[in-house]
Formats: sequence, C-alpha cells, structure tokens
Amino acid sequence: MTPRPPEIAEALRDGTARLAAAGIDGALTDARILLMHALGIDRTGLLSRGGEPMPPDAAARFAGYLDRRAAHEPVSRILGHREFWSLDFALGPATLDPRPDSETLVEAALAAVPDRPLRVLDLGTGTGCLLLAVLHDRPSAFGIGVDRSEAAARVARDNARALGLADRAAFLVGDWATALAGRCDLVLSNPPYIPEADITALEPEVRDHDPRLALSGGTDGLDAYRALAAALPDLLVPGGTAVVELGIGQAADVSALFRGAGLDIVGTPHDLAGIPRCVVATSGTKKSIGPTRDCR
Repeated sequence: MTPRPPEIAEALRDGTARLAAAGIDGALTDARILLMHALGIDRTGLLSRGGEPMPPDAAARFAGYLDRRAAHEPVSRILGHREFWSLDFALGPATLDPRPDSETLVEAALAAVPDRPLRVLDLGTGTGCLLLAVLHDRPSAFGIGVDRSEAAARVARDNARALGLADRAAFLVGDWATALAGRCDLVLSNPPYIPEADITALEPEVRDHDPRLALSGGTDGLDAYRALAAALPDLLVPGGTAVVELGIGQAADVSALFRGAGLDIVGTPHDLAGIPRCVVATSGTKKSIGPTRDCR
C-alpha cells in the first residue's frame, strides 16, 4: 500500500521538529518560510491549506531545504535572496549575506548628505545593498560599486537591474585604492573586520557560508580600515562624507585611524542593540563645489 502523503500542517510540524533537533534557533519560523517557498504560497495560503496533502514535488523540495538548513546553511542562502532596506537582493557565494545591522549605515549616510545630485562610491560592494539602498532613496544620485570579486560585482549589477537602478549604478572589479581616480561626495563601505583568529568561533551560518575574503580583517581586524584611512582623503571631495561599518568594539580604533589620516569624525551611530555600528567621517568643513574630476 502506498503510504499516505503528509498533510501540509503535518509537514510543518515535522520540519520544525527536525530543525529544532539540529539546534536551529527559530526552527518554527525557518520551517514555515521554507515550506511556503517549497509550495509557492504565502502565510495565508499555508494556514488555509494546512489539511491538504503535500504535493510530491513540493515535499521533495522541502526535504532538500530542511537538509540544508539542518546543516546550518542560512535561510537566505537557501532561498537565494535577502530583504534589506525593504528591497530584495539576490545573493551569491561571493557576497556577504546583508544583515539588518548594516541598515544603520544606510540611515547614517542618508542623514549625512543632502537630497541633491551626489556621486557615491561603495567599496567592497558585495550584493550592492548599501549603494543601491542609498540610490533608491536619493533619486538624483549616481554611484559606483567596487569589489575585488568579479562574481560579487556581477551579482550587484544584476541587483541594480532588478531594482530599476542600473542607469544610475556601475560596478567595477578592482582594489579599493586603485579602481578609480576621481573624487566622490559620499563613500560607503562594509569592510572585512573580523580578526583572523576569531573566524573559527563564528556561527556556522557565517563562518561556513559567507566568503572569507569579506570576513577576515587581518590579525587585529583593522587591516581594511588602515587601507580605507589611506585611500579616503583622495577619494572624497572637500567636505565629502565617508560612512564605514564597524565591528563590535572597533569605534575608538577606527576613529583614531581616520583622524590620523586627516579626516574629521562626525559620529559613530549605534544600531538597535546600542552598539556603535558605523563611523561617519568627513574630509573637512569646506563644502563641495564640484571637483574637476568625479567618480563617474
């Protein structure tokens, strides 16, 4: 006799139990999201169809998703996308998975610059989430994202197209200090800032699935900030602003590095947990009147 296929509600219960047994925090939420994706339905559909049998193809997809999540692959990686700043971003193996904490940087950047034509540069662009979030809220701005990874730059380019921002965004492959020779009004960066020795202790969702190139900040976690401190004075117009994400406990050290490079520290905005999450610095008090070269 052919076994009875499980009902949708039953599949959710079983999936939740499996993820919980694998030590996954938020097992019910993750199982629910994965089941909705496997079935191609929303939360309302999941509730209204709980008594229906699982279609075989959806059951197979859900089982595969559970295998991956039980191995601590993030849900966003399984689905291939992440919401950030209320926008949908595709992910790739060469990109970081954008975190809600990084929205602090976007908020700080938008607060720091006026709503006027701007030239924006995003160093280590990954998915392009920082640059594209700013461009979304600044319709007269133009931006360039730079990444050492060609695969990451390709993901960012595709995200710009999907969000209708491709006509105001360009993406380059190269090193931060040498990728372009112009000046911008606003520079953004979420650099690698994890001390090398700390990477093995990270949650497996991060350690095993985010690219190491985007995590490792060298022995003390400050290598990328040293490179930024050296590059920013030549990348910013007079009076230009840099907004750079911080790791926990790095605000004082990064501020000192930037001050040593001649930048003025405007502030270190906190995330929702009260942690200093980014540093806002300017190249001086003189207002930009437009350089002879720009970063376009």
